[in-house]
Amino acid sequence: MIMQLSEISLESYNTLKNHPYFVEYLQHASPLRFYTETNIGSRPAKRGAGSTLTLGDLRAIPFVGAWSQLKQNVTGYYGVGSALQAIEAIGKWNEVKDIYNQSLFFRTLLDNCEMAMMKCYFPLTAYLKTHPQYGEIWTMIFEEYELTKTYILKLSDKKTLMENYSVDQMSIKMRERIVLPLTSIQQYALIKIREMEDGNIDSTVKQGYEKLVMRCSFGIINAGRNSA
Repeated sequence: MIMQLSEISLESYNTLKNHPYFVEYLQHASPLRFYTETNIGSRPAKRGAGSTLTLGDLRAIPFVGAWSQLKQNVTGYYGVGSALQAIEAIGKWNEVKDIYNQSLFFRTLLDNCEMAMMKCYFPLTAYLKTHPQYGEIWTMIFEEYELTKTYILKLSDKKTLMENYSVDQMSIKMRERIVLPLTSIQQYALIKIREMEDGNIDSTVKQGYEKLVMRCSFGIINAGRNSA
């Protein structure tokens, strides 16, 4: 059963990953391209030397960190909701329920999904849902988040994410009071940079916004204790 869930979940994730604008979306919306200018890891942000970024070029820290700073955390839950929905559709929901109640491994796996989802905040990037090129990807991610949340709560008989971990839940909420203002400032700076690049404007003002994006990254990472 766990293997079946894994296969369905992977298929769902691959659908997102193979979207023609997947990497471009991450570059457009997140501070990914500025990671090479930050000293947050022992290795370069990308493997290849080419100017065009591909998914295979990305290293783990920039990839996961970019999703984290977008407050979408795709790597923590994407595909889980689709897998649980598919299993329910073929009449095996009670089997999944039994595994959840009996397997500490499976329950911990879903607990980790809940933690990743607790750190999501889609209003931060909601302006992208109407973007002519990236709106479809934003919608795919948001709908999978909502689907996963619905099915995890249904499976665990909870009303809220991390309901059984009140201390951890409070800790995340306290950190988010620091993180969300920083991610909002960072998104504003990224928007201003894109506007200047569209107008072929290269000035000290643009450089100031670029520095603001990087410094927000430092604050976000420090507040969360890691980049994921």
